[in-house]
Amino acid sequence: MTENAADTSFSRTAGGAAVPLLSRLLPAVALYAVIVAVAALAFSLPDATDYLGSDNDDVMRLVEIRDLLAGQGWFDLTQYRLGLEGGTLMHWSRLIDLPLALLIRLFSFFLTQDKAEAVVVTIWPLLLVPLLLLPLGLAARRLAGVAAMHIALGLGALFVLGCVRFKPGSIDHHNVQLMLVMWIAAMLVDPQRRASSYVVAAIVCALALAIGAETTPFIAIVCVCVALQWVWHGQAFSRPARFFGLSLALSVSAVFFLTIPPRAYAVVTCDNFSFGFYALSALGGAALFLLASLPKQPDRIVRVALAGVTGGLLLLTARAIAPQCLADPLSTLDPLLVELWLNGVTEARSFLAEARAEPEMVGGFYAVGLFAIVVCLVRSLKREKTELHLLLLALIGASWGIALLQVRGAFFSNMLAILPLSLLITDLRRASAADPRNPSVALAYICAVLMSVPVVWALGGVLAVHGWKQAADMRTLTKAGISDGEIGECGDPADMAALATLPAGIIAAPSNSGADILRWTPHRVLTAPYHRNQKGMLTELYIGLAQPGEAKAFLRGAGVTALAFCKTDPQTDALIRRKPDGLYANLARGQVPDYLQPFGQPSQSGFRLYRVLPDKN
Repeated sequence: MTENAADTSFSRTAGGAAVPLLSRLLPAVALYAVIVAVAALAFSLPDATDYLGSDNDDVMRLVEIRDLLAGQGWFDLTQYRLGLEGGTLMHWSRLIDLPLALLIRLFSFFLTQDKAEAVVVTIWPLLLVPLLLLPLGLAARRLAGVAAMHIALGLGALFVLGCVRFKPGSIDHHNVQLMLVMWIAAMLVDPQRRASSYVVAAIVCALALAIGAETTPFIAIVCVCVALQWVWHGQAFSRPARFFGLSLALSVSAVFFLTIPPRAYAVVTCDNFSFGFYALSALGGAALFLLASLPKQPDRIVRVALAGVTGGLLLLTARAIAPQCLADPLSTLDPLLVELWLNGVTEARSFLAEARAEPEMVGGFYAVGLFAIVVCLVRSLKREKTELHLLLLALIGASWGIALLQVRGAFFSNMLAILPLSLLITDLRRASAADPRNPSVALAYICAVLMSVPVVWALGGVLAVHGWKQAADMRTLTKAGISDGEIGECGDPADMAALATLPAGIIAAPSNSGADILRWTPHRVLTAPYHRNQKGMLTELYIGLAQPGEAKAFLRGAGVTALAFCKTDPQTDALIRRKPDGLYANLARGQVPDYLQPFGQPSQSGFRLYRVLPDKN
């Protein structure tokens, strides 16, 4: 099949013969997207108690969107109701807030504000599904035809259904990042190396950088891969290399000036898009453009030298501009926060930490990526589409390596693994059809399919560790996608309603409950699980650890007007065990100091609410 035939979306071939509807890309993507949407809604809505996702980041995103709709400035990302006086400057991107805010405003013409929110946050992740499946199906069809397209779309549908990032109500930026990474990979595997594909890849790289720093290592690997393709192919690859470099420099400049306020142009931060990441990506793109634009392309040895010198200069620039960003951006966290907060965040766990905490989930996170890495290695060594498999090896290997450090990278490696595995499954399917009497070929085909689905590994792990009862629970499907491990244990609607009756003030509560309090009440909270709010988080920890007399001074100093105590919260429980004579330990024993006054009723969620009384004259 020619490239043009594989990429067509017309209803008839050049000779006039009708093409089956589902052999075309767009109808096939639409079908799989509808199936995914129906299945996702069927799984989630019957047991749903809230239209928003259970992750704190989903809640905080909604709070940020509400602030934008209420008139907070485009460049002002401060959450004024979080932390100590002055608020907390968040590290998120308005590029996610904007489409959600516009959709809510649109639906508000027909619905009340709360119903508009409910509709938008429910459908948002489902709207992203076809935008992820489209590049996946396009890449597979370009590479191996219609059969590979359907296998890739099927694996993609199973990935989405098993991934908590695409559950209705998930409005954090991680699902958008996954979609953008799929577009990048699909453009890079274009077998004809069209310049237009590399333009799209560069623009999407810029968007991914602007949306979140999590994808920065991946984008760096993408740029290295494109540079190495130029080094290897020289003149034959100079056009796509030029277009990629120039498009990256221009698009990353556009998103920088679109999202960064002028006062912060020279500020370097390592947890979001800032001058450091902008300068390095723009300079790297410009350098690649200039190298690929040389009137006479040098031979390969010279290209290697030029690429090496350019890479060295970029590293020196990184050390000069942003040396702190070459280390872990969370390395500056206070040790107390690392112990009592960060170590409990599921998505930040390393491979070893995850193996100790949830051994049943290790296969779901790591097995498919490892399988794809092995497949890419073997097929490249056998010279089966060598360059393609080496490219995919680099992309998947980078994501899988990140997952060894932080399990969140497993989303990306599992998704990217679909491309090489769908090609393998297509070849095994063809071999099985050619030799139907050979059971070993059929078995290899079936095993390859099963080994390509993360949920299969997750269910196998649950079965091995917990037995059939839990393995048969459909909720295990969502566990294969993990959440941030920051889900609040405490606080039900009655608690929030009781807090909302108080005059607007400052609430001390477990960090897991902070985002919900911001969502449901007009109060400011000391803490929510965001690393830029170190002072607020530490203040709440010191309040819980201090003896009652000392805790009073912390409460007064922070201006706290009410305390929401929940002894079943994991972090609160850790504080109680750490300091048996601290305020939280006393409250857990029912010993309430005289400056706290209970109000409301003890809730089933475990909250007990206290007013902080003023000093007696």
